[in-house]
Amino acid sequence: MENQIYLSVIIPAYNEQDRITKTILSVDQYLKKQSFKSEILVVSDGSKDKTAEIIEGLKNTINNLRLIDNKINHGKGWVVRQGMLEAQGEIRLFMDADNATTLDHFDRMKSYFESGAEVVIGSRDSKDAKGAKQAVPQPWHKRLLGNLGNILIQIFAVWGIWDTQCGFKAFSAKAAKEIFSLAKIDRWGFDIEALALAKKIGYKIKTIPVYWINDPNSKVSLKAYLMTFKELFQIWWWLLTDKYNLKKKN
Repeated sequence: MENQIYLSVIIPAYNEQDRITKTILSVDQYLKKQSFKSEILVVSDGSKDKTAEIIEGLKNTINNLRLIDNKINHGKGWVVRQGMLEAQGEIRLFMDADNATTLDHFDRMKSYFESGAEVVIGSRDSKDAKGAKQAVPQPWHKRLLGNLGNILIQIFAVWGIWDTQCGFKAFSAKAAKEIFSLAKIDRWGFDIEALALAKKIGYKIKTIPVYWINDPNSKVSLKAYLMTFKELFQIWWWLLTDKYNLKKKN
């Protein structure tokens, strides 16, 4: 259908007044060059700064920009889920507000979707996709926690994917509705849950390499890493006990 939105770009945002404008302008610059119809959906997670005000101002010049302004902080997983379920695109992609992975990486995803893929994710690990690269290596403690965490993630939830946490993932409308209507994790472990559910439901996950630019002002703390481990075991237990009611679906 001519008026159907092809791509929804979902950007979760919490107190992003200092960098959200640059990210949205970058996204808009890419989308303006495309032949397909698109939308940018920013989901503010109870921001206490001027994030929502800035988005409202940008809507004067960017016609396809939408804002969901939550007044209470729920967590990144919660607002990504909200965005995925409220988006209108045939393809629904979420990316980070710091623009660590730029939207032009979607060019590599698009061919997979055109071939019938339902879930395509970005990876910063060359073991997932040749050519994946990080502009600046993460601090040693984040690398150590990431490597240890990935071993646990593969054992308990998502075997075969080395980078489950890259903030650049896309789903067909069908997959987004099915996966995120079942999802329960509100904070940092939501990526793991989404991929675990995708595998359990039977979606094949395609991976593209990304060039990831680390933002020194990243909001992911040591506490968030540890919370992700806790959520991993919640996901494992919920899968084991069929908390997601997947047996009924099958």
